[in-house]
Amino acid sequence: MPVAHFHLIDGAFTDAQRHRLLTEASRCYAEILASPLDRTRVFIVGYKPADVAVGGLIDPETSNTAPYFTAIVLAGRSVEQRQQLAARFTDLLETIMGVPRAAIRGRIIEVEPENWSIGGRSAAEQRAEEIAARR
Repeated sequence: MPVAHFHLIDGAFTDAQRHRLLTEASRCYAEILASPLDRTRVFIVGYKPADVAVGGLIDPETSNTAPYFTAIVLAGRSVEQRQQLAARFTDLLETIMGVPRAAIRGRIIEVEPENWSIGGRSAAEQRAEEIAARR
């Protein structure tokens, strides 16, 4: 289930930085949510520098240092888990991408299991089956 999007400016970061962000964010997600790594999905969404405004200004120099992330989790995750996820994703952007911490923005989006699809079936239905199988 865990899905994250890192919104970054095209050309602002090396392929090595981008690949490291993708792999470390995936591991981070799995660790914090105690979810199998193979269920994680992490994407980088790229934008042309001319398509981003920071502080109302279209300035490639400024927009390169203002990434944004979204992290989607099933409802029911603890506040502690959600806050830890936001903090760790911020850490990754700061350390891997070299972005000033104060410039990073992020959002955790909770989705009800009935509104999340895995292979065309609701997560609520699949979760109920997994719980029943453990008994």
